[in-house]
Amino acid sequence: MLRRFSRMRKLQLVKMAKQMMLGGQKVSLFKKKKERKLLQIGSNYWMAWATPVSSNVPAPVGGSTLLVVYVALAIGSSFCILSRALLLVTAGYKTATILFNKMHFCLFRAPMSFFDATPSGRILNRASTDQSAVDLNISFQVAAFAFSIIQLLGIIAVMSQVAWQVFIIFIPVIAICIWLQQYYISSARELARLIGVCKAPVIQHFAETISGSTTIRSFDQESRFRDTNMKLIDGYSRPTFHSSGAMEWLCIRLDMLSLITFTSSLVFLISVPEGTIDSSVAGLAVTYGLNLNMLQAWVIWNLCSMENKIISVERILQYTSLPSEPPLVIESNRPEADGHWPSHGEVDIRDLKVRYAPHMPLVLRGLTCTFSGGKKTGIVGRTGSGKSTLIQTLFRIVEPDGGHIFIDDINISLIGLHDLRSRLSIIPQDPTMFEGTIRSNLDPLEEHTDEQIWEALDKCQLGDEVRKKECKLDSAVNENGENWSVGQRQLVCLGRVLLKKSKVLVLDEATASVDTATDNLIQQTLRQHFSDSTVITIAHRITSVLDSDMVLLLDHGLIEEYDTPTKLLENKSSSFARLVAEYSVRSNSSFET
Repeated sequence: MLRRFSRMRKLQLVKMAKQMMLGGQKVSLFKKKKERKLLQIGSNYWMAWATPVSSNVPAPVGGSTLLVVYVALAIGSSFCILSRALLLVTAGYKTATILFNKMHFCLFRAPMSFFDATPSGRILNRASTDQSAVDLNISFQVAAFAFSIIQLLGIIAVMSQVAWQVFIIFIPVIAICIWLQQYYISSARELARLIGVCKAPVIQHFAETISGSTTIRSFDQESRFRDTNMKLIDGYSRPTFHSSGAMEWLCIRLDMLSLITFTSSLVFLISVPEGTIDSSVAGLAVTYGLNLNMLQAWVIWNLCSMENKIISVERILQYTSLPSEPPLVIESNRPEADGHWPSHGEVDIRDLKVRYAPHMPLVLRGLTCTFSGGKKTGIVGRTGSGKSTLIQTLFRIVEPDGGHIFIDDINISLIGLHDLRSRLSIIPQDPTMFEGTIRSNLDPLEEHTDEQIWEALDKCQLGDEVRKKECKLDSAVNENGENWSVGQRQLVCLGRVLLKKSKVLVLDEATASVDTATDNLIQQTLRQHFSDSTVITIAHRITSVLDSDMVLLLDHGLIEEYDTPTKLLENKSSSFARLVAEYSVRSNSSFET
């Protein structure tokens, strides 16, 4: 994906990164650097001029004057260095913070389709490796390049006063250095991108291995995962090795060219007639010529390194322009401010069409039905019929391609996501608990009293279990709720919806991963405490929908049947009756009609 950026786009990105890195302190940074370089050159030139050539030659100034002026210049130079460092750190910190906050905001507002299509390792790589480069390297790399240019110009100014003939060789050498830089960077840029691309699978595979370590050991697959991990590391190491090798290739050639330049300056200074050049100034020129030798390569190296590192900014900027979900709140179109919407819970679906991407086929192909308020509706169908897609559309995780869903006569596509999702409740198939406490998992927004929380726990038969624990409601919950069983986690999810008391409740195969006893407990609690709510159930066990008021049977995104369970079972030729018969055979049970 990164390869689609043209060279012009890359140059614009470099300019943008420079501007971002230096921000408002751009002028101050360069000013301090320029002042520091002038003071440094001035102090060196002062010592060269004020120091007598020999003991027989009188000094131009007194010793105290020489020392006072030199110390003043040194203190001024030190102050400029300190100011430059503080400004650079401040500018780099602010820029890294701005970039991270933008990426963080865009990631958390990205639609679920982005996370379905993007491996978690790739996201972690952007937020760790690339962000680390922005935090620790890029601001200093950009500043080092700019400062080395200023140093180079200062040295050129000094050398031009003493041995300008050296530039007859220096200018062609600079041209060769630039050519080498262009030759190197075309490969180094792609290698840097390959390093970023190859690192993401390593992180992804490592994370998957850690999370699935129990299963891997159970099936004795350690060697296979170890081999896969080594192959991924080898794939990451190859471009990393070649990138380091390419940098060494460039450094060797730059050092050779620098040596040629320095040798030429020495030959010239030795060959000039005696007395033509002041010996003290000639010594200063040799010292600066040695610096020129290093700076010549340093400028090119900094330029190449900066362009390689700036790819991290490019990758982060990609995540700051991700498509976003619709607004959380639309002030001009909000439901009732008193929070009583929905009051009846009627869900009206009109010609609903849904696809997951513009290039993909329709998953729901024109659904039209109404879930009456306060009624229990079961949704059944074979795998791929569109059951889960319908629920995702209800919560606007997927936006409809056509048609509308109305809840109590309000089009859910016209209100904010927060206003919609905060009024609905769901018990998912995979129960989720977050690291923290029982209290924070049941009431994350701290909207309820302890009495209300205990009441909800008692209703879902978890009260006694929590009371046995030493910390009661403050009992610890490990990451992903690993210190609680799957059934207990599902009951905690049930406790959440009991506290929320939404008028519309969705059960997305909520009992598929629990035992029959927990399933019966959940069904009994729902019948008792959600008798006046609209309950929409996606069924894994057919028994979960037999006591529903209505059953909706989907087939390939279309409504095949929609009626009461009794009427559908009375018609032995109905698809629902055949589905029940198949389930009865598999589970060796029977159902009364």
